[in-house]
Amino acid sequence: MAQARPSLSGVLETVLYFSDEETTRRFYSDIMGMRLVGHEPGRSLFYRAGSSVFLVFRAEETLKGGTLPAHGAVGPIHTCFQAAPGEYEAWKTYLPEKGVSVIQEVRWGQSRSFYFKDPDGNVLEIAGSDIWPA
Repeated sequence: MAQARPSLSGVLETVLYFSDEETTRRFYSDIMGMRLVGHEPGRSLFYRAGSSVFLVFRAEETLKGGTLPAHGAVGPIHTCFQAAPGEYEAWKTYLPEKGVSVIQEVRWGQSRSFYFKDPDGNVLEIAGSDIWPA
């Protein structure tokens, strides 16, 4: 008899890749306000984003593998963050004040989200609420 499929409880980590560590650190720490919880100089930055972990790696280093399987990506990648309740409009105003251009805003049923880029051209999104069906 086949074993029943186990379930998942969520996404623990999400990763994007950087080219300049200090610029990336300033963007995610100072502009995005994420708490840096660890780093490996020249290789990776580890952030807390609410209950999730947000990782930013230097692809040239993580593609080498070693203690973990090799992984990495080249070119812009996408991640969507969810604004804290009632903070969506504040983010939309705050980012341009910090020199970060809002590229586009989209309506998703009862919610909205907007897109912008990090210093490496990764496409980031902030949603006003969960835009996916439960």
